[in-house]
Amino acid sequence: MTNTAVSSASSTLDQHALAPALLERLASHVTATGGAITIPAPFTGEALAELPLTTDEDVRRAFDTAREAQRGWSCLPVKDRVRPFLRMVDTLVDRREEILDIIQWETGKARRHAYEEFLDVAMCTLYYARRAAKLLGPRRRQGALPIVTRTRELRHPKGVVGLISPWNYPFSLGTSDIVPALMAGNAVVHKPDTQTCLSSLWALDLLIELGLPKNLWQVIVGDPAEIGDPLLDNADYVAFTGSTRGGRTIATKVADRLVGYSLELGGKNPMIVLDDADLDRTARGAVRACFTNAGQLCVSIERLYVHEDIYDAFAAKLVDQVKAIKLGADFSFDTQMGSLTYQRQLETVTRQVEQAVRAGADVLAGGRSRPDLGPLFFEPTVLAGVTGEMELCAGETFGPVVALYSYRGEDEVVAHANDTPYGLNASVWTRDVARGRRLAARIHAGTVNINEGYGAAFASYDAPMGGVKQSGVGRRHGAEGILKYTEVQAIASQHYVDLEPPGSMPYGRYADMLASTIKAMRRFRIR
Repeated sequence: MTNTAVSSASSTLDQHALAPALLERLASHVTATGGAITIPAPFTGEALAELPLTTDEDVRRAFDTAREAQRGWSCLPVKDRVRPFLRMVDTLVDRREEILDIIQWETGKARRHAYEEFLDVAMCTLYYARRAAKLLGPRRRQGALPIVTRTRELRHPKGVVGLISPWNYPFSLGTSDIVPALMAGNAVVHKPDTQTCLSSLWALDLLIELGLPKNLWQVIVGDPAEIGDPLLDNADYVAFTGSTRGGRTIATKVADRLVGYSLELGGKNPMIVLDDADLDRTARGAVRACFTNAGQLCVSIERLYVHEDIYDAFAAKLVDQVKAIKLGADFSFDTQMGSLTYQRQLETVTRQVEQAVRAGADVLAGGRSRPDLGPLFFEPTVLAGVTGEMELCAGETFGPVVALYSYRGEDEVVAHANDTPYGLNASVWTRDVARGRRLAARIHAGTVNINEGYGAAFASYDAPMGGVKQSGVGRRHGAEGILKYTEVQAIASQHYVDLEPPGSMPYGRYADMLASTIKAMRRFRIR
């Protein structure tokens, strides 16, 4: 049984209550004429906000409105489109307490983990605001023939992007994907998860205040079964972050229209502790890698492989730190882990842990829910002896649970790490970074962090981030994160000579001349 501490932060829920006027203003940004839905607060289970629901006809109206707004927006120079987002960076910093409160209320996460969402949006927005003009601007490309053919690459917006964002990081994974789509000249029809749409509505409200045309970003709220099809049927491009099952459904639905898409999906992410790792640092890093946002993070670690020579020592340090994690439903940065967000997620975590224990797994820390703290709390849990017949072994848990394994050699642990249909994120810990890089290159994952669990790669905004295998298609961040929202066009002009034999030259002689030109270009490194 765990000794997990309960935080005793001085701030109270009442002191951070969301003002009714704020909630009413945010709700007014939803494109909806249907009924209403009440969103509960995960911390307490009590009503947090009431939002209008979008109908299928509302979705079509949202696309019509967005298309009209997009025509004018796409004609603006990139430097003008970027201005509201540059203002947004400073305003986010100045008003960060507002969005931290909203994120915590709608998700139940600890404040330090809500802060990571704020950081992501601010830093990602700044990255694209500084680079959008260069990334989207015309580029010279090598022509068919030197000098006489001049070719340029142009980037045009897709039109109206349909974006579906998840509940676990609603501010980050909604706003940080929408920002580059808008900068690229698109409009967006956005379906956030209903439970966690307040943070997206706050971002929209803020951007309108800072000069973004009001109709460019349309927010729709409702059940995917009711409004999902009209969203997919009208989008010129689809961006989705969520489950692998959901990603497959989306890919199938948009295939008939040959609409492009990007999908960031599930993961069963491994962490490898090499025999030369700093055990204290690694144990601290494992706590962060496994239990940030109560494990409800697509790139969090759920499988932890430790070299047999250090397994016992490392396990002891990790368990001590996990048992000391502070849980709480409050707004203090001292609290280390908050609540789960959904009842269904609590049921999944509970089922997987109980099934594993019945099948012979050992609970080294945690292992139980904590209704004394709130309706959706589950203790950070470390299990050993997890085997293949247990659901928790291969299935994504998406909760505060990690399975601990030992291994002998690098070939063995790489095989274990890659023995999964997923390939989103991985982590390697060693004092020898060159060794870590060599091992990282053998892991089938879109990102690999060395001596960090997930943040180093995710926050490297100049590098693409995404999954391989069943963890996704496409990338966010880097050049790809904004260029995916564009259609590329090549325009070539021919000068001085035509691409046909000059004058009365026989075609055979012309063909020989072209062949000789190819050799000359190779010799003089022209191409």
